[in-house]
Amino acid sequence: MILSDNEILKFVESKDIVIEPFNKNCLGCNSYDVHLGKTLALYKNEVLDARSHNEIQTFEIPEEGYVLTPDKFYLGVTHEYTETHKHVPFLEGKSSVGRLGIDIHATAGKGDVGFCNYWTLEISVKQPVRVYAGMPIGQLIFFNVDGDILTPYTSKANAKYTTKNTIPMESMMFKNSF
Repeated sequence: MILSDNEILKFVESKDIVIEPFNKNCLGCNSYDVHLGKTLALYKNEVLDARSHNEIQTFEIPEEGYVLTPDKFYLGVTHEYTETHKHVPFLEGKSSVGRLGIDIHATAGKGDVGFCNYWTLEISVKQPVRVYAGMPIGQLIFFNVDGDILTPYTSKANAKYTTKNTIPMESMMFKNSF
């Protein structure tokens, strides 16, 4: 079941959901709007290797914005830091962002109970579009979990995205055994 605005507020007050900074104006009837952080990243190599550490180059979005192009794959980050201790967070793009041809995640829209970090965005665009730091980029929805959690995300031995970081995080696929 998706949490309503009233339930999100209740869990923010109890610290079971943490959103920093929190702005009540960003609260929808069943979601919370998040914004594009100031840092974007591009992979250094044109060909990525799932078994290797693919390094990124980060840069800040200038005041006049930055034009994303369809020939590149960008990593972005949310301005908001979040924690969820009892709920499953989902990040979806805002419809107004989608109508600009911007996709904010390739596959990773679902977070885990215990996820405590900024969200890395996997951004691609259909045509050139100028984006700005601080613009609304997505919305978080929270689902109740049925049953007890045995191992929250940050307690998992193989959790790869636990370092609190305000810049996008590159893929850590290379840390898996395959």
